[in-house]
Amino acid sequence: MEKLFNKSGKLKGLILVVCTLLSTVSYGQFSTEQDTTTNVAPQPEEATVAVVAVADSIPEVPDELIADRLKCLEKNVQLTFNKKIRGFIDYFTVRNRRYSVVMERRKRLYFDIFEEALKRHNMPQELKYLAIVESGLNPKAISRAGAAGLWQFMPSTGKIYKLKQDQYVDERLDPYKSTEAACRYLKDLYNIFNDWELALASYNCGPGNVRKAIRKSGYKDTFWEIYNFLPQETRGYVPQFVALTYTMNHLQDHNIFADSLEYPIRFDTVHINQYVNLDTFCEQLNICKDEFTKLNPAIKRNYLPDNYPFHIRIPSDKSEYFAMNKLAILDESSKRSGDEIDDELSQPPVQFASTKPASENKSHGSATAQKKKVYYTVKQGDVLSKIADKFEVSLSDLKKWNNLKGSTIKSGQKLTIYKGGLVMEKPTLAKQTESNKKYDPHKKVYYVQPGDTLWTISRSNNIPVEKLKKLNNLKSNEIKVGQKLIMS
Repeated sequence: MEKLFNKSGKLKGLILVVCTLLSTVSYGQFSTEQDTTTNVAPQPEEATVAVVAVADSIPEVPDELIADRLKCLEKNVQLTFNKKIRGFIDYFTVRNRRYSVVMERRKRLYFDIFEEALKRHNMPQELKYLAIVESGLNPKAISRAGAAGLWQFMPSTGKIYKLKQDQYVDERLDPYKSTEAACRYLKDLYNIFNDWELALASYNCGPGNVRKAIRKSGYKDTFWEIYNFLPQETRGYVPQFVALTYTMNHLQDHNIFADSLEYPIRFDTVHINQYVNLDTFCEQLNICKDEFTKLNPAIKRNYLPDNYPFHIRIPSDKSEYFAMNKLAILDESSKRSGDEIDDELSQPPVQFASTKPASENKSHGSATAQKKKVYYTVKQGDVLSKIADKFEVSLSDLKKWNNLKGSTIKSGQKLTIYKGGLVMEKPTLAKQTESNKKYDPHKKVYYVQPGDTLWTISRSNNIPVEKLKKLNNLKSNEIKVGQKLIMS
């Protein structure tokens, strides 16, 4: 059939210029009929895109040829051809060719993920084009209504399909987890209507609105039978899906070529279950932060907190280095910048006796503490002893400040903490001299200074972290200011 149209006429180069100029018009509305205005797919965030047609003309493609091509593409999802579909095809192949170029450029980043998940769920492969309609293949896309990610999950729907959303991560932005959720959601919708067009419509407006349209129309078989009773946005949603399915499979037939292609970064995953400053983590691995963000778009903050199990993706070429230096890298990345303390409210300094055990105070001279009163909100997975360690206070004092008889705490509970450094009385000359100096190879001990970590101490004194921990019987990487470390 297609051979019959090989000699169809072509518009001159002037039309290409006019259409390219038209494509720069504000993207957002496109009328497929004189009396119908419908929202179209999201605008790519690129401000400018290179010229999208290598040839000097945009081909004229007859309706019969497009209908024939759609029939050849049709497998499990019906790809109807009509005036509305033709209008959207013209939009993506003539009026806004640059949008199609950006989709061609990006599709290799995500289509393998989509195809693998769809195959695993035994679903039609053409459903991968729905993500173009939803987000323009932008994993960070967030709509005005609050839908987010490649598949534009609303917060409530995301929770139903087990996409974690809290102050640290939003799994709606994770390409793998959101694709898995989208497959399950679409499959559930198909099981309700037993029709992929109706399932797609309900993905956009909800199954309740589709049922309502079915009741009003008196039909229940196809999308086009209930078309006039659907919300206006949904009337353009399924036609856009059909038009983009066609466009992405026939770009070259419309003289549309991508000026560059994007490919996914090969990665491995590493399990993290401790506080990690992500800027420091990237510096330690010599990873560009933008590259890290592309691999981990679900992370919302610049850090991950304690006791927060998470799988971080790192480039594959950094995996061996990380494995060999894991303890040192995580130790250096565990330095806190203070932004992980939630609901911290500053109060006037309050005088308190030293919160350190008497035996510890005896080692460093008598002390009083100038402390600042702060509040900490308990998170899921928090343990009282870990909170005490985080703020460098004793467990007994933490209990006393909050009238706790045991160690049981609940998520959302607010704890009062008196945080700050000890105001030390002058130690003896010998200890003062030792504590103010960096490690001297002729000395056998080192007193921990403010800001020190095992990693920085080991690096500046040429002693492995593991050896340092063994010499001092340390089971973790936690150390405290004034603590005496045996160095040899």
